[in-house]
Amino acid sequence: MSKILLVDDHSDIRRLVRITLGKAYEVLEAEEGLTALEIARRQKPDLVVLDVMMPGEMDGLQVLDAIKADPALIKTRVIMVTARGQAQDYEYGMKRGADAYFIKPFSPLQLVAAIKEILAH
Repeated sequence: MSKILLVDDHSDIRRLVRITLGKAYEVLEAEEGLTALEIARRQKPDLVVLDVMMPGEMDGLQVLDAIKADPALIKTRVIMVTARGQAQDYEYGMKRGADAYFIKPFSPLQLVAAIKEILAH
């Protein structure tokens, strides 16, 4: 069973994605970047759904950079989810190694479809 780490400071978004994913995945959760990185290093998820703007010491882009720089997490895929929808935000996230980029509000079903597609490759 694939492990997915949901990282968002809004519990309602985490709950919505968790419910939409159903029982097909083992779902881990974090509400800020530093905790997310600790969980990722300990649990080695297959995929991380990562908010960009979060409170705390690390935002989502910093977590993305840390995941991509960690040899132990080299196979971890990352989907960015953010309210920042400018073209340059998308390009910036993709250049830093994101596998996909969703803008809030997003369709949970489209997100799940992207997760299935990314994990299939």
